[in-house]
Amino acid sequence: MDTMRERFASTVSRLLDDDPRLAVVLAEIGKDGFADAQRAHPDRVINVGIREQLLVGVGGGLALTGMRPILHTFASFLVERPFEQLKLDFGHQGVGGVLVSAAGSYDWPAGGLTHMAPGDVALMDTLDGWTVHVPGHPDEAEALLRDAAGAGDDSVYVRLSAHTNAAPRTVAPGRFLTVREGHGGVVVAVGPMLDGVLAAVEGLDVTVLYATTVRPFDGRALRAAAGAAAAGAAAAGGGAVGSGAAAADVVLVEPYLAGTSTAAANDALADVPHRVLGLGIARRELRRYGTIEEHLAGQGLDAVSLRERIGGFLRLT
Repeated sequence: MDTMRERFASTVSRLLDDDPRLAVVLAEIGKDGFADAQRAHPDRVINVGIREQLLVGVGGGLALTGMRPILHTFASFLVERPFEQLKLDFGHQGVGGVLVSAAGSYDWPAGGLTHMAPGDVALMDTLDGWTVHVPGHPDEAEALLRDAAGAGDDSVYVRLSAHTNAAPRTVAPGRFLTVREGHGGVVVAVGPMLDGVLAAVEGLDVTVLYATTVRPFDGRALRAAAGAAAAGAAAAGGGAVGSGAAAADVVLVEPYLAGTSTAAANDALADVPHRVLGLGIARRELRRYGTIEEHLAGQGLDAVSLRERIGGFLRLT
């Protein structure tokens, strides 16, 4: 199976052949994947070198001319380092584009903190109007990339990862997918966290929602799932609160900073009794990086740790 980054390069290279409005801007990283596309479209595959602020500035300039720029590098260099340019060259100028990141929170542990960006989605939350996709499989990445490339002049962030689920799901941009239903609470698994979550909740009576688009947050789907789970629990004789209202218990499992989406979940459930637990990457830095799997275990995001944390919060273990 190809990686998400390989699928990104092949997909966007084909899109460049079909859509003269698209342009790719690189900052050295990822250039080899676009070598053929650069020869075919030298005016629309631009490598600015290791100049990430310029990467974003060039993208914003292309957008001002009516082009649809697709910008790519590691998340720490795409979101964190040139954040002021994102805020001004896209947000303030009122133009859109597609940011496609790699490395994420811990994809290349040996690279250390300079190549990790667990706070990227939380940082993007401070900007207005950005759609954020977090695919969990290369097939999902392709579908979301195609949607982003054709999304008019919208601003879209696509977070690719080396950490993937074993099989793709049929996803719809902007919608959560119901993977299984239960009465003991709702677990929202974001992107590559799905397989670990499903292993963790095996045998537990919970609903699992799969999120590959986290902004906008599908509050309607969460509200419906939480309401159904709480009602089922109340009918079975548990979960009653106050004068008979059922409590909605929700766990968010995200592959970036813990609690990034808790405010969105709280907003979706604002007028019903509820509890929300946000699991993800801690602010504490792990300085012995090891492998992706070791990093997950160190963050309490492996299946064994997730079962203990989810089951304890939902009072199911």
